[in-house]
Amino acid sequence: QVQLVESGGGLVQPGGSLRLSCTVSGIDFGRHVMGWFHQAPGKQRVVVASISTANNIIYADSVKGRFTISRDNAKKQVFLHANNLRLEDTGVYYCAAKPLRMGSYEYWGQGTQITVSA
Repeated sequence: QVQLVESGGGLVQPGGSLRLSCTVSGIDFGRHVMGWFHQAPGKQRVVVASISTANNIIYADSVKGRFTISRDNAKKQVFLHANNLRLEDTGVYYCAAKPLRMGSYEYWGQGTQITVSA
């Protein structure tokens, strides 16, 4: 059974920081690209950061310089350090896994909520 379990969300003031974690089981973690997605209220889910099996990283323009993605293959975890949070970063953050040589993310977590509010 494949499981992706996110944690670390919460309520934070603008300019604050949070660290999201995603623990994965049931797949060969080292053979999957990992991504973090953001779904703002009333909007579609969009990718904010991804990290390949070779640690190649891509960020959405909206989070460049503020968010950092990393992975620990031994512990089957992926992290998102979210710094200098803005009101527009509010929403649900999902962890997802994409098998190598596949075009889409196949496995998803249940999401964790970040609320940025003064």
